[in-house]
Amino acid sequence: MEKINAVGRRKAAVARVFVTEGEGKITINKRSLETYFPSSILQFIVKQPLNKLEVAEKYDINVNLNGGGYKGQAEALRLAIARALVKINADDKAALRAEGFMTRDPRAVERKKPGRPKARKRFQFSKR
Repeated sequence: MEKINAVGRRKAAVARVFVTEGEGKITINKRSLETYFPSSILQFIVKQPLNKLEVAEKYDINVNLNGGGYKGQAEALRLAIARALVKINADDKAALRAEGFMTRDPRAVERKKPGRPKARKRFQFSKR
């Protein structure tokens, strides 16, 4: 199997993933998954598509991650891994879609409007 690549995005985070056959190592920006995401919850989010298809020990994953915060980065990485797995085997798409791993979450920060302190907040109203 040659190198399979995919991109995942969430909020301002972008994850570029390169999947090759191996023994299950995940490397993010030249660091291991455990050092990049010390939180076990975020490690779980990243591994969800691999665990769903039971292929966690079958592929080595090399990742370039930038932008956003750690939660957005973890979810962008989950989407990228899911897309790469579908490129490897298209039959897995239905299982991943059922879990919601194939859907790009469109929610992002709303822009600040002119004449307001924030996107929706208004300055205090004064009658007199």
